[in-house]
Amino acid sequence: MEVKDSNGNILEDGDNVHVIKDLKVKGMSKTLKRGNVIKNIRLTSSPQEVECRVGKSHIVLKTQFLKRA
Repeated sequence: MEVKDSNGNILEDGDNVHVIKDLKVKGMSKTLKRGNVIKNIRLTSSPQEVECRVGKSHIVLKTQFLKRA
């Protein structure tokens, strides 16, 4: 199963990604701003989602809003 970012690049466990759009995250008071770098992503069973850590929270992001760093 290949997981691809918004540009079609293949993502792997441990990759760093950039957020390409401001995202409001449910359950968090802060917004992920465009250009933020998220380090050490983990792949999930779904090819359209990745799991990551922002601050002390673990969240799941859709790959359509990410690009490989």
